[in-house]
Amino acid sequence: MPQDTSTLPQWISAISQLLLLLFFIAIFAGANQRLQIYLWSRDIKSKLGILEGMVGEARRKTLQRMVSQGARDPEKLLDRVMEFFVIMPVDIEPVDIIRRLEHLINVRERRLKSEFERALPDANPVERSKIETAAEITSALNFIYKLVRHLLIQGEKGRNWILIMQLQLIMPQLMKIADAYRRALNDFLKGVPIGDSAGPMVALRLAGPTAEWRRIEEETVYTEVEFEGRRLFLIKAEGPGSSVGKPGKATETLVERLVKEGRKPKLIVTVDAALKLEGEETGAVAEGVGAAIGDIGPEKIRFERIAAKYGIPLRAVIVKMGLEEAILAMSEKLVKGVEKAVEMVKDVIRRETKPGDTVVVVGIGNTVGVGQ
Repeated sequence: MPQDTSTLPQWISAISQLLLLLFFIAIFAGANQRLQIYLWSRDIKSKLGILEGMVGEARRKTLQRMVSQGARDPEKLLDRVMEFFVIMPVDIEPVDIIRRLEHLINVRERRLKSEFERALPDANPVERSKIETAAEITSALNFIYKLVRHLLIQGEKGRNWILIMQLQLIMPQLMKIADAYRRALNDFLKGVPIGDSAGPMVALRLAGPTAEWRRIEEETVYTEVEFEGRRLFLIKAEGPGSSVGKPGKATETLVERLVKEGRKPKLIVTVDAALKLEGEETGAVAEGVGAAIGDIGPEKIRFERIAAKYGIPLRAVIVKMGLEEAILAMSEKLVKGVEKAVEMVKDVIRRETKPGDTVVVVGIGNTVGVGQ
């Protein structure tokens, strides 16, 4: 007997309306947000696993280098370095904040250096400085990993979809930074010049191969050369180990010494790497006014104070590069940028001084792979 199909369209319509009603109820109940949070969380967790792998790789390579240099209890030392922190000074009362900040930075640096000297008594200073930097990079990677994990757990606990959404949106940038640190670890351990070595390389090129360098401050050296009738005093961090030295303090010491000798500088030029804007060419150079130094305050203010004290023009020359390029092995474009910066510094000196004048040029940056 044939079945009656006249009510089939009515059933389909009723089921469709019921499903539509359930869909709207689910939306009002927040099911779409929970689904979106689940998808975002999955994506973040996958990247968190990659970050954890980066931390493990950096830790393993650093420990291997420490063991190869005869380190005492390397795992315990690396754990301390990775968790070491500095509490910034009180800034609600700005009086002497620079002095207090500089004191804390110096205490931190001395503490870490003494730890590595005790753990690596047989390693040479250059090798020890590379290991110190490798430990710092491992610490930076570990901080990124812990921060992402913290924000993810916090967002899931509170079902805070806005926090998770924001974290998911910035994950590509965080992963890019972390990958740059991961690759930079190998370059530092190899001891090759990096993008941030542009400033010291400019100073080295201006000095020439026969210059005699002398220490003036902690891990900072200077030399005196002649350039078209002018006396050039060149300052850079002591290489070829991984160090940025004390360029501000060294400049302050040198200028005070020259003033007492009756040879007050007519110009101070700082040369440093600088982050480029997207769309700008890597290795492009530019000149300006002020202290070109990526410092949080203590070193930079020394340039400004000594220049203002004696009325010395303070000029800056920068070599532009991306964040990754600044901490990775120097590329061909940056090598050409260094040559352009050398010529620009010479041009600034020619334009703003005359034969017989004294000029101070400071090559600022990490001097890894750049000797004297």
